[in-house]
Amino acid sequence: MEMKLSVANIKSKISYADKASQEMIDKAIKENIEIVWNRYEKMQPQCEFGSLGLCCKNCNMGPCRIDPFGNGPKQGICGATVDTIAARNIARMVAGGAAAHSDHGRDIVETLLMASQDEKSAYGIKNEEKLKVMASLYDVETEERDIREVAGDVAKKMFEEFGRQEGEMVMPITAPPKRVKLWKELEIMPRAIDREVVELMHRTHIGVDADYKNIMKQSMRAALSDGWGGSMIATELSDVLFGLPDPLRSTVNLGVFDKDYVNIVVHGHEPTLSEIIALVAMDEKMTKKAQEKGAKGVNIGGICCTANEILMRHGIPVAGNFLQQELAILTGAIELMVVDVQCLMPGLKNVAGYYHTNLVTTSPKAKMPGFQHIEFHENRALEIATQIVEQAIENFPNRKNPEGVYIPSVTERLIAGFSSESVYKFLGGKYRATYRPLNDAIIQGRIRGAAGVVGCVNPNVEYEKLHIEMIKELIKNDVLVVSTGCSAITCAKYGLLQPEAAFKYAGQGLQEVCRAVGIPPVLHLGSCVDNSRILKVLTNVVAEGGLGDDISDLPVAGAAPEWMSEKAVSIGMYFVASGVYTVIGKPLPMMGSVNLYKYLTDEIENDVGGKWAFEEDPIEAAHMMIRHIDKKRKALKLKPMIYEQPFKPEE
Repeated sequence: MEMKLSVANIKSKISYADKASQEMIDKAIKENIEIVWNRYEKMQPQCEFGSLGLCCKNCNMGPCRIDPFGNGPKQGICGATVDTIAARNIARMVAGGAAAHSDHGRDIVETLLMASQDEKSAYGIKNEEKLKVMASLYDVETEERDIREVAGDVAKKMFEEFGRQEGEMVMPITAPPKRVKLWKELEIMPRAIDREVVELMHRTHIGVDADYKNIMKQSMRAALSDGWGGSMIATELSDVLFGLPDPLRSTVNLGVFDKDYVNIVVHGHEPTLSEIIALVAMDEKMTKKAQEKGAKGVNIGGICCTANEILMRHGIPVAGNFLQQELAILTGAIELMVVDVQCLMPGLKNVAGYYHTNLVTTSPKAKMPGFQHIEFHENRALEIATQIVEQAIENFPNRKNPEGVYIPSVTERLIAGFSSESVYKFLGGKYRATYRPLNDAIIQGRIRGAAGVVGCVNPNVEYEKLHIEMIKELIKNDVLVVSTGCSAITCAKYGLLQPEAAFKYAGQGLQEVCRAVGIPPVLHLGSCVDNSRILKVLTNVVAEGGLGDDISDLPVAGAAPEWMSEKAVSIGMYFVASGVYTVIGKPLPMMGSVNLYKYLTDEIENDVGGKWAFEEDPIEAAHMMIRHIDKKRKALKLKPMIYEQPFKPEE
């Protein structure tokens, strides 16, 4: 009875999922292989105190929990109130998320420095123009200097963003001037990435900060050090090292694997390894080695944000998003999955145990029981990548049941590779690169506004439904959508990253713009650290003029409908602190605190111009975003929309 109930519940969570995912989940159920949805069911019921943000285990007097309903305790043992406890819990999520993305940025800076010092490095400077832009920002001289010397000096200057002891960070000054002025007035202009994260952890230690608004103030400062610091550094320098993405065509979903090839999955978030693995796998020597083992060649498929990185620059197909990592192994066709950091499931080892798949960790930050560890070092990148690819080739003959390999014949076409720089070109053309057409389309009422829909997929809701229904509702109402991370992969699987999607789903005004420019109604802007590209786009729109003088003036909104990780909380917080109305699905774990809820969803807007909103229904969430966009259009006194839409903001 329990098994039937579990299966029924799992089925209810995947009824909206793409066909390939449904087929593989059915396969797991049939073969009694436990995957993430089974583990979610086993965890029910989950702690309601925790979901409301009302438990605290920050010291050994506890753990403490607050009872907001009955006659239970109203304070922790130390005297911390519900507002203090909930604020500390949110703050620690921000700290964790900011640390994760910013540490990624630090690794990219280290790679740039190494590339500048080692002529034999596998990495080079592929975008000198962008490096010079960074050099100008950091007062590094470029005239009559070797580009490697410039790169070295830029890397050293960027290292200071992590640990400077005096002054403020440099990268955030690229925000609109009015926004920078506001941050300084509010004393939330970030000083250094590590400093803000450490101070936030300090403030949430027992016996330190107990004022929920003051805790949120430092949370915003730490989040800004991520979005306008660590994440932005990672994006900018990845473009320098690996090249600026340009729009390109590719394919997505589990059907990108091929039973006749050696299949390697690259999974995680850091492009330093996956870039080199992709290059090694395409080498003719590796093709010959694969053929000697009975395969036709080597095939790479990406999962999660590593997938987005190699998709954007090489067009390498995407196998799937976060919740498809186990499903890829279920095909029985994966020789090796190589992972670096973030969004990796330790449960992969259980699924891999049914097959021949080798699991390889590469980062000293992320070792896992049951995985082989081949530690990656950038100064030996080619050697280590070759070792990993060769190991996958050697494993090809070990498939436990070659005849039983099952790869869903499901793929979808996509266009990806947009960036804040390429927006100039595809809107204005090569010789008239400008944001003017985008601004004019909004001002004239062809495009209502823009929305960033980003973030994870989560087994606690119906898989992918929230992303797709929200985005379809937005583009139907002439809202141009930009997307990153797993949300972008989800959009790709449902055909929303194709220009033809505009004619199927978009309103007439957005259709006209998409037809004129040749773009999809949803633009793929990269991995989750590339949310910084969205900040850059918004800054460029402000600079172009006609839509206010700050990000908070723009008719835009953001959403993470199926958010999952601490990174999502940091991302949401830095968008709010940047002036963006931000809607997420399930609420932050703070609903037990009336005061903190009121502050984050209302009063914080008076401080920074942005605020949080929570709504699990994707259509209603889209309408909330549209109402906000229309409110901003009205404040800017823009023209009415050219084409009447069925949506009425007053309803």
